[in-house]
This record gives sequence, structure tokens and C-alpha cells, in this order.
Amino acid sequence: MAKNRKEKSGQPGQEEAPEEVVSQEEQPQEGEVVEEIPQEEQPDPAAELEAQLSAERDKYLRLAAEYDNYRKRSLKEREAIFSDVRGDTIVKLLPVYDNLQRALAQKCSDEAFYKGVEMTMNQLRELLGTMGVTEIAAVGEKFDPAIHNAVLQMESADHEEGMILEELKKGFMLGDKVLRHSDVIVAK
Repeated sequence: MAKNRKEKSGQPGQEEAPEEVVSQEEQPQEGEVVEEIPQEEQPDPAAELEAQLSAERDKYLRLAAEYDNYRKRSLKEREAIFSDVRGDTIVKLLPVYDNLQRALAQKCSDEAFYKGVEMTMNQLRELLGTMGVTEIAAVGEKFDPAIHNAVLQMESADHEEGMILEELKKGFMLGDKVLRHSDVIVAK
């Protein structure tokens, strides 16, 4: 191609500036429609900001819900721990209750001493009541393995089978939770 250019000019010392070489495939033919390649479209800034705002709002709502769930869960855990500690403390006081009950069952010649033990027992019952502790009903009730512990079965013509004849150790509940089962004798 360069030779052709030199030959056309006719002058050996004079050179022409090089032309850009474009292949015929790249040049549009006459009557051919040239497709323009669209440049990357610029995203709408308002739509982009709206999408970012929506994403941040979603993150915020999820974080707020997660925090609310955490707060509720920790409140329930605290209440459960408080209830367990309160129940454990009351269970440790029950032997004192049993001893006072045994002391009141014995005959005593000293009325002042007996009266003092009786007052102490009443005070302990009031204290347990204010803490939400209730005694489990036993004698004359139908045996319930969820709240009673059958220590012995006795023949009884006066009572139907499964009725509690005698309570050996008082049972207690804190709300719906059994702190100590009642030890009972059941009719067979």
C-alpha cells in the first residue's frame, strides 16, 4: 500500500502522511444502517438514594426488632432466675417449718414456751404466704402424682381407692411450681 502511495505521488523523496487503515468490514456500506452502541446509562441519583434509604430503613427495623427480642428474652431469663432463687431459698426454710410443726404437735407444760413456738409458726406461715407459697391440700383429696408422693398404701373400708388417708410431710407450691411434694398414705 505504501508503494502505491509513492508511485501515485510520483516524487521519490516526498512521502505522504500515513492514513488510518480501516478494514472494509469496519466501514459501513452505503445504505447500511449503523447501530450505535449505547453508552452505559447513568443511574438516576434519586432512585439510587431511594434504594439506599430503603436498605438502611430495613437494617434499622431489623436491628430494632432484634433488640426488642433481646430485651424480652433477658427479662424472661431474669424473672426465671429470680423465681428459681426464691424457690431454692424457700426450700431451705421448709425444714424449719417441719420442726416448728413437730414442736406444736408435742404436749408442753410451759404455756409461754408453747405460745412462743405457735407465734413463730404463724409468722413463718404469713411470710411464706406473702412470698406466694401455698400448702398442698392432702388429707381427703384424691391422690395426684404431680403433687403428692405416696409413701404407703393402707386398706380402708371407709375410703375409696386412691384417696389420701394421712399426710406425713406437708407439700408446698410456689405459683404452679411444686417446691416439695406431700408425703402421704393412700387408701387401696
